[in-house]
Amino acid sequence: MLRFVRKDMMLLAAGILPFLIGIIMRLGIPYIEKLLMSAIGVASVLKPYYSLFDIFYAAITPVMLCFIAAMVMLEEHDDHIDRYLFVTELGRSGYFISRIAIPAVASFVVTMVVLPIFCISSLSAFEVFSLALGGTLQAIIISMLVVALSSNKLEGMALTKLSSLLMLGAVVPYVMPRPYGYLLAFMPSFWTGLQITEKQPLFFPAAVAVSGVWILILKRKLEVKIR
Repeated sequence: MLRFVRKDMMLLAAGILPFLIGIIMRLGIPYIEKLLMSAIGVASVLKPYYSLFDIFYAAITPVMLCFIAAMVMLEEHDDHIDRYLFVTELGRSGYFISRIAIPAVASFVVTMVVLPIFCISSLSAFEVFSLALGGTLQAIIISMLVVALSSNKLEGMALTKLSSLLMLGAVVPYVMPRPYGYLLAFMPSFWTGLQITEKQPLFFPAAVAVSGVWILILKRKLEVKIR
């Protein structure tokens, strides 16, 4: 009974937090910008990085929902429930679809709804779509990393925080010259940051391709772990 209550609380938190974070970002960051401008006496401080805040917001929202799915998979693996599910009509493929693909689709839909409402930079419809999809793919990678490399839920929670560092690749195009920035080209978020800073949609397929490579590698790792 307590297990179901915990899951319900996690789902409730995941449903509310994107809106709370969005409100804080939408109202708080412009207010902090005004305070900094008054204190320092410059034309802008944070405004050049408004789009970076939007990238992080589009990444954090899916991670919240996919994190719950990762914790459920770890719990089922600890209790050996997943092995019983594999021999039902659900099967191995159906199990991964229900635990990873369905939460990811829900994450994408939620991000597509909240990002246009709470974004603080001027994003086109395509940029909203690309950020939502890029953030969802990144959330899938993080959740698969957590399940593949963790032996229990405690390790999973710690690894989730560590895996979230993958989001920091988006910072690189804002602060580092491009030739050196390509050292982090293995991070999907790097290509997302490059797409937004350069206003070049052609970097979006690169982000999807890099994410696809990560997902394929982690899929094999999961198949080896969960047999």
